[in-house]
Formats: sequence, C-alpha cells, structure tokens
Amino acid sequence: MIPVTEDMTTARLDAIGRVCHEANRAYCLFTGDPGLPAWDDLDESYRESIRAGVRAALDGNTPGHSHEGWMKERLSQGWQYGPTLDRAKKIHPNLVPHGELPESQKRKDHLFLSIVQALKGI
Repeated sequence: MIPVTEDMTTARLDAIGRVCHEANRAYCLFTGDPGLPAWDDLDESYRESIRAGVRAALDGNTPGHSHEGWMKERLSQGWQYGPTLDRAKKIHPNLVPHGELPESQKRKDHLFLSIVQALKGI
C-alpha cells in the first residue's frame, strides 16, 4: 500500500491511474470499443493524461468537467473530431461535449471517477 500524503506523489497517482486505466480498458473490451493498450504499454503522454484525470477527480471534478479537461488536453495536442477512432492520425469520436457522448462513454467517465473516489483514502 502506498501511504497517503498531503501531496499526491507520482507513484500514488500511477497506482490509482493504473487501476482506472485497466478498468476502462476492460470496460472498452466489454462494450466492443477498440482495445486500449495496457498501462505498461502506454506512451508517457497517455500516463500523464491519466494522472491529470486522477488529480482532477481528487479535486472533485464531475464527469462533465473531467470530459472537458480531457477534450482540452487532446485538442491542444492536435487531436480532431472524427467518426472513427484513429490514434495514429489523432482522430477521436468523443471530441464532443459531454452531453453529446453516447451513454456508454458517459459511464466510462463515471467509472473512472468512482474508482478514484474509492481508492483515494487507501
């Protein structure tokens, strides 16, 4: 167990982020979304994105706020909206306002936040 400190360490963020990512990965497999790489196979920029999501969740983000933060990050990295996910071309179908997401994607945001809340005090 990683001790809880006032300042969230990268190791603690990674521990929570790993659980969130692997749960989202399993959820994607369940819903038929294109597979996500395992945590250990993620590019560092993806891990940092997940850490940012964990920090925001710890600060009390709602699913809508979390999605907005994710969108801003992706758009700043050159991603664009497109109907089909293409990571190589930086095209993502979820680059829409939270209210326009399919229900399955909204559930993924709730899953992420729920996991962070469940693990924050451990």
